[in-house]
Amino acid sequence: MPESPSTPEQAFEIRLELRLVLHQLGEFRRALERLREAESVAERLNDDRRRGQVCAFVTNVHNNLGELDEALVTGARALEIAGRLGDLRLRILTTSFLEQAHHWRGEYERVVELATDHRAALPADWVYESFGAPVPASLYDRHYLIMSLAELGRFAKAAEHEAEAIRLAELTQHPFTIGNAHHGAGTLHLLKGDWARARAQFEHGIAALRTAGNAVFVLPYLVAYSAWALAQLDELSEAVNRLRECEPLIEGQTARGLLAHRGWDYHSMGRACLLLCRLDEARRLADRALESSPSHPGYAAHALHLLGDIATHPDRFDAERAEAHYRKALALAEPRGMRPLIAHGHLGLGKLYWRTGTRDQARENLATATTMYREMDMKYWLDQAELAMTELA
Repeated sequence: MPESPSTPEQAFEIRLELRLVLHQLGEFRRALERLREAESVAERLNDDRRRGQVCAFVTNVHNNLGELDEALVTGARALEIAGRLGDLRLRILTTSFLEQAHHWRGEYERVVELATDHRAALPADWVYESFGAPVPASLYDRHYLIMSLAELGRFAKAAEHEAEAIRLAELTQHPFTIGNAHHGAGTLHLLKGDWARARAQFEHGIAALRTAGNAVFVLPYLVAYSAWALAQLDELSEAVNRLRECEPLIEGQTARGLLAHRGWDYHSMGRACLLLCRLDEARRLADRALESSPSHPGYAAHALHLLGDIATHPDRFDAERAEAHYRKALALAEPRGMRPLIAHGHLGLGKLYWRTGTRDQARENLATATTMYREMDMKYWLDQAELAMTELA
């Protein structure tokens, strides 16, 4: 285009629009290239607001590439610019992406704090404002708030936000937004052990995303999570079909550098394989989950717990290895307040000690798990713990 005062501004906006499309296609490296070009334009214009926008969106890209330390740096810079300019839109946008970073860093209490303050600051008539993000900021808040509360075992509180998130998402008629909302709700029920409700949420999300084509980057991990729920419900052939579908999709995303969910994706597939008694695959996927989570301690804790469960399977029984994995999982989960996973760790140790004849330690760990499951109203897991206590008696 001929050079004019408006040409650099148009060049900047075009790159932001390309970044949004590339995001939904899972092309984060290419999105980062467009943002670096936009940053150069903002510098040429000497425009602080545009600099802040770029920093906010780069934060989101760093998150999805698994570069969480870098995300906190660019997010802090964007917040500093927002505060200096008094720009509420930029502040809201940046905080949404920082919630994402803190969730993936396993800092769940921090997510709850940010999301609670954020929702109070969001004007009521901005509920569907996305500020250039893939989904409205109000739904980003609810998404990471629901999943963080679930990791902390505050299921009743998470459920308060679930229905509203889905209602708001469905009104947008936007597949990506709808899929994202059902992803958060399904993860809540998956962590609680309510397998039928988890499956229903994932199926709704998958159906919405399929209307946008398989290129949408959220779809593969929803398929992975549904495999776990289906296996828990003994719908074994469907679980196998989902495993066959999702692994090549996830491997393709990994090849493009998308690492944010890999630990949880591989963990979910590993859980399904363990339930299907495909033990070699379960071990391979659990190892991949752990390898994929160097900056995601919450996901690493889940992967270690899965490795512990594999080591207690009758066909793979290794008491020393199982105990080591459970202890490592607890060491990551306890300082992060991951109460459901902590309870699972005690249940695993209790069953292990029962099998190795260490009855006092078995009784102590099973009692701890039972109490925690009852406090969190985790019925499925409470039944498992009580059955183990009965067998011990």
